[in-house]
Amino acid sequence: MRTAGLVTGLAALLVPALSACGGEAASAGAGSALKWTSSYFPTHWDPVVGGSGAQFRELSLVYASLTRTDEKGDAVPDLAKSWEYNEKGDRITFHLRSGLKFSDGEPVNGAAVKAAVERAKKQKNSALYGDLTSVESVDAKGLDAVVHLSQVDYQIPQLFGQRVLQIASPKAAKSPAKLDQNPVGAGPFTVTQVIPGTKAVLKKNPDYWDADNIHIDTVELTSAPDASTVISGLQTGVYNFADIEPSQASAAKKAGLDVFVQPGFNASNISLNINKKPFDNDKVVDAVRYAVDRQEFVDKLTFGYGEATDQPFPKGYVAYDPKSENAYPHNVAKAKKLLAEAGYPSGDLKLKLVIPAEDPQAEIVQSQLAKVGITVDIKIDKNWATPFFAKDLTFSLYSTTGRDSAAQTLTAHFGPNGPLNLSSPYEPDGFESAIAKVRETPLDSPEYATTLQAATRAGLESKALVFTYSQPNLIAKSKSISKLPANPAHIDWTGVTIGGAE
Repeated sequence: MRTAGLVTGLAALLVPALSACGGEAASAGAGSALKWTSSYFPTHWDPVVGGSGAQFRELSLVYASLTRTDEKGDAVPDLAKSWEYNEKGDRITFHLRSGLKFSDGEPVNGAAVKAAVERAKKQKNSALYGDLTSVESVDAKGLDAVVHLSQVDYQIPQLFGQRVLQIASPKAAKSPAKLDQNPVGAGPFTVTQVIPGTKAVLKKNPDYWDADNIHIDTVELTSAPDASTVISGLQTGVYNFADIEPSQASAAKKAGLDVFVQPGFNASNISLNINKKPFDNDKVVDAVRYAVDRQEFVDKLTFGYGEATDQPFPKGYVAYDPKSENAYPHNVAKAKKLLAEAGYPSGDLKLKLVIPAEDPQAEIVQSQLAKVGITVDIKIDKNWATPFFAKDLTFSLYSTTGRDSAAQTLTAHFGPNGPLNLSSPYEPDGFESAIAKVRETPLDSPEYATTLQAATRAGLESKALVFTYSQPNLIAKSKSISKLPANPAHIDWTGVTIGGAE
């Protein structure tokens, strides 16, 4: 989630600046330096805590995973060189590369994988436990990690990628609080300095398994200043890489910068709690569905980079279900009729929309619902995450970056324990059996796409979510930085070069 409500005051949680090497990294003029400013600077460096949202892209500078995602969105080797399932499909063995070490010298082996999974499942503040419900246990056998599953699940190689299982040194992770301040992984870079919430300095990890293809010597990662100053900072060389909003893309291009459109699984929705009035009435839910004009979100918010969607996936993605497209087309008259039938004549229904920060999406929702006779009062709650994930809110907004495993994206939204299902423990009829069939279907099966789309279709019967629009991730970068791999949702530094002085 790239959501302001999840950004906590890290400076209050972590100790002041830590420096593992006693000072600043090499200056930007020495070697090949990436100067990345980001609006989603990590609030946590422990991947079990911080790896669930957009911050996993930055944590992947430090942490490697068993698998990673290629440009097709498929799982390919990372720390694991290969893997195979047993005949039944309820056990998978990952074979790790030999001779690898974490940056503290600890070996990368099956025991490290076992420790990472167990910590993600059991640590009290883990943001990942809900993603690992299929995992029963892990046996460590030298360089092998044998994962025992509670059900047949062929999604595991997708799931154990850069987002859900970034692996930290077991020795360092014995103190999660210290790991949160001083990350220790086996990724392409190692941290030399962290100033909580503000800045991190990293250097190339010569022991990374693919170090020959990492051509960046140092990274200076900073928390983005006011959006209005990011483009000028890129022009003057203060930064050479930054995530930007669609509204900034035109200015970035005019400034002579490259705008990299990174594909992703982003989708925004209106979240409803059907366990609370008035959404316990199906006609009110349907009225909201028909009141929504998705194209207005696209036109006003994405500046040509987004598209309307009524699903948690963008069009063209394997999980997108064409049969479900436009099931509830914009229809003001029909919405008004449903509200009247539900006992809410025009103007009688008042809702409180709770969000974490100012958001133009909220104003569009407010305007659109006003046209059908629903009055919306927007309330900003900086502690929004607590009541949202406790399912205490009635009406809210949410944006997701998705998961590498499409099945996990679906269960997160529509499953009875899904973190993004504001109406838990509700789930739509037929969804549980449909998602079970997805897990039981190998990813290379000719039936996989149709089985997955059927599960999407079953999930979209949910009355808890109304999807609105999706947009890719946008990056503005100096032309001295070469083209990045177009891996969906991930930022991959493999093969990327930075040439010439800024």
